[in-house]
Amino acid sequence: MKPTFLEQLAKGVMIFDGATGTEYQNAGLSDDAFILKAESHLPDSVRAAADRLGGEFLEGCNEILNFTRPDLVEEIHVRYFEAGSDIVESNSFGSTSIVLAEYGISELVYETSFAAAQIARSAANRCETPDSPKYVAGAVGPGTKLISLGQTDWATLLETYADSFRGVLDGGADFLLLETLQDLLMVKAGIVAAKDAMAATGRKVPIVVQVTMEQTGTMLVGSDISAALNMIECFPEVVAIGMNCATGPAEMAPFVKFLGENSTRPISIQPNAGLPMMEGGQAVYKLTPGELADAHEKFVSESGVAICGGCCGTTPEHIRQVAERVKGRSHSAGHWVACRTVFPGFDFSYRTDEQADAVKLQGASSLYDFVPWVQDNSYLIVGERTNANGSKAFRDMLAAENWEGMTELARELEGEGSHLIDVCTAYVGRDEVRDMTTLLKAYNQHITVPIMIDSTEVEVIEAALQCVAGKPVINSINFEDGEGRTEAVLSLCQRYGAAVVGLTIDEDGMAKSAEKKVQIAERILDRTRAYGLPDSDVFIDCLTFTLGSGDEEFRESAMATIDAIKELHLRHPRVNSILGVSNVSFGLKASARVILNSVFLHYAREAGLTSAIVHSSKILPENRIDSDVWQIGSDLVFDRRKYTVAN
Repeated sequence: MKPTFLEQLAKGVMIFDGATGTEYQNAGLSDDAFILKAESHLPDSVRAAADRLGGEFLEGCNEILNFTRPDLVEEIHVRYFEAGSDIVESNSFGSTSIVLAEYGISELVYETSFAAAQIARSAANRCETPDSPKYVAGAVGPGTKLISLGQTDWATLLETYADSFRGVLDGGADFLLLETLQDLLMVKAGIVAAKDAMAATGRKVPIVVQVTMEQTGTMLVGSDISAALNMIECFPEVVAIGMNCATGPAEMAPFVKFLGENSTRPISIQPNAGLPMMEGGQAVYKLTPGELADAHEKFVSESGVAICGGCCGTTPEHIRQVAERVKGRSHSAGHWVACRTVFPGFDFSYRTDEQADAVKLQGASSLYDFVPWVQDNSYLIVGERTNANGSKAFRDMLAAENWEGMTELARELEGEGSHLIDVCTAYVGRDEVRDMTTLLKAYNQHITVPIMIDSTEVEVIEAALQCVAGKPVINSINFEDGEGRTEAVLSLCQRYGAAVVGLTIDEDGMAKSAEKKVQIAERILDRTRAYGLPDSDVFIDCLTFTLGSGDEEFRESAMATIDAIKELHLRHPRVNSILGVSNVSFGLKASARVILNSVFLHYAREAGLTSAIVHSSKILPENRIDSDVWQIGSDLVFDRRKYTVAN
């Protein structure tokens, strides 16, 4: 029986194909190849489009060749297979409504994708032998509009990517490939659409994702490679991560090295044949086949790259020499360790502590940067002033729809040292979905730290997840109304890729004792683990009541919180903990709140607290607070009763 793609990949380095656009250009195609005709063998929808176009010349639309010159498309696939490729990409790079609309055929996304995969499948069947199986990547590119820049929207991307992926799946692709991606929000939409397409077709296949790193050292919209890797690794369906296009292997080398050191998935690399040089008005690629083979040999031996190929300017001869040099060689076993899904024929289970520890980039990311959960010499600071429930200034700006002012406030939190910012737009009488999405679209472009999405409404959380690139944190889940809402939010974490905060609240209300807090925390962990979230992506908030009320019932509440944090840390050291610190001082004067918040945070951190939602500029270290004042705060936290009041 033919091995699956993953089984074959486990055996050694596999070879992708090279450029196809230049091969089409070199074929000397006539104008007739780019004119869609209503031929009888074509689907009704394609013939209807041909009649509507009336012989219009669709220059540059290579996807139309799937209908007008399928023989040529198949022949180019065969050339690459004969050169040593294990995998060819379907001729569906531009099969999205956004690209095809430029040629007046936006309705043919499924049809062009289906035909592309069928042609590639035919070529694979022609060329494979029992000793040399061949595979088809159902490939889709970035289109021509970037969602993070507001040029398109989530719903449009999701629909068209899903249509394209349904087409290549029905046409026989062995796995799905998102390539040349320049925007992390586009990456996320593509992955979610791929999962939807698999559900719709009943075919579960791996996904490979390749981003494009520019000469600037980032993706086109400014994303660092660490932010890209952190976000993509949220999705267990993605079994290989890499890069293609934009530059040659020399410029890619630092990023390949980074992936080799940090990726927990196999690495896929397809460089251009060097940087293009303009000669006679044409882009010319000068990197020789031998030089590309040299680069891939280094990538495999030094960084454990598992899939090698070429992009712009590469030819069958480039691929031939790459295959001769590295095909079948062993690659890094370390890049398999944290894949989390079971595909037929290959075990990607992800639940052991050793596998969880192997994830290097444990943290969150924005469109631009990665932020680790563990901060050197500090704790993870979550800025709290972008929350309508806790900040009057923010609430007033929200009421006035001062989006620029709210963006500036978030920038101030960045400047003060916040590692994440907690965003809540819940305001009585206002449309929370509209407010959250409007604000987060601005934050996605202008704020470099990751977002904590703070809402009690599932529909608000999902809308927010469709606006935020990178890997956010959802605040929060609890069992106040049973497990229904918690299940719904965790399914969103799984679908969109997010960490989560769990509050120690159950059907009886907020837990008061340390024992009850830990009991609820473990119930939360049972649910997060069931949804495949690693413990490091779960933050438990053991909650605290105010000490400012003087209520006898709550005098030991801060101690209970600290004790619960300590016990949770001992039982589940990989789980993060978080507190809304200022709750402990609610009702006190501002000057007293600074003292009590600082003291409480100090002892919570000693107990193992890893993160806090705070106004960081109003937290003082012990050495900046008078010792007598510190002692008073400490006595209050630990309920040391030194004084009695006479009757």
